Amino acid sequence: MDKLKTFAVRLWQRLRAGATRLGRYFSPREWRENWREHGPGRLLLLAVAALLLFLYILGIYWSQEPDDFDVRREALAMAGGDESRLVPGYVTTSTLITITRKVLNKPGGYLSNDRLPPASLFGIYPMLDNIPNWEFGAVVMIRDTARVLRNDFSRSQSQSLEDPDLAEAEPRFNFANDSWLFPPTEREYRKGVTHLQRYLDRLADPEQPNAQFYTRADNLNELLAVIEKRLGGLSRRLNASVEELRVNTDLAGDPAARQATRAPGLIVAKTPWMEIDDVFYESRGYVWALLHVLKAVQIDFRDVLKKKNAEASLQQVIRLLEQTQVEPSSPVVLNGDPMGWMANYSKTMVSYISPANAAIIDLRRLLSEG
Repeated sequence: MDKLKTFAVRLWQRLRAGATRLGRYFSPREWRENWREHGPGRLLLLAVAALLLFLYILGIYWSQEPDDFDVRREALAMAGGDESRLVPGYVTTSTLITITRKVLNKPGGYLSNDRLPPASLFGIYPMLDNIPNWEFGAVVMIRDTARVLRNDFSRSQSQSLEDPDLAEAEPRFNFANDSWLFPPTEREYRKGVTHLQRYLDRLADPEQPNAQFYTRADNLNELLAVIEKRLGGLSRRLNASVEELRVNTDLAGDPAARQATRAPGLIVAKTPWMEIDDVFYESRGYVWALLHVLKAVQIDFRDVLKKKNAEASLQQVIRLLEQTQVEPSSPVVLNGDPMGWMANYSKTMVSYISPANAAIIDLRRLLSEG
């Protein structure tokens, strides 16, 4: 214990001494002396080094992913603490609003459309590409949920009128995710949030019967159908981190099916080396947003899930997907051989996404037939 205490004291003394020397090195007096002795060249070099160090530290800070949040607690906060305002659909809609705000207001703000360091080298080369890819994954989930909210959750049948605020919100989220100016992406997404907030306020107002949210099994199935396709696509892209030979199954199961152009029977799938981390972080962003939507659905559709005996199936999906959000222990996305010495982060994520997708297929069957 004494040795550990002595080591800690010495380490603290060395850190203080180093900070003191560093502060003295960059003090105005030291800079004036360097100017007199070495001219502007060395001073310029020190300024560039200090700027690069600052951008590096800022880049690390901006590369943080948003924290998870309690969907019911956030919904209750939006309702002003009034439990009676948590009508069907309130938690799902408030969760969609919170997800969008988290993406826009995380450290560094929204980075996908930045053109200046440390996010981008003046639009020529992305310096921080992990977080923009994470943002894109989350935005895809926001778009999918907004589309189902507009076309299914808020409508009683196919010929019913769509909600005017949702009709305005959904196109805003489908605006280009990397527009820097005229207009910037953040402005359009915030307009979408404003329309969602108006719909949410009307939804909880008993004097506004034109704002509705229908918790039906067929409506929930529409959302799960989109999620099933997204997770399936991400699984294939993550699996392609290592070159593999695939059998073309595009027309499998239907002898009368045809396609526009011929495709080879065997396909070699391989994600380019420089894009492996992009797919990994896009998957993390999508699943992060998806987890919160599923937890909100679990609350709003509780009665439907209970009636269909599907509560355990949805909980299993959530538990599997939560494993994908564990923070990587390596600063880079490792891509070792599946049975090699080095880990393969993409394959690890697939090991959770694929069974979660299979569970969603089973859940959809329960909702349709249960």
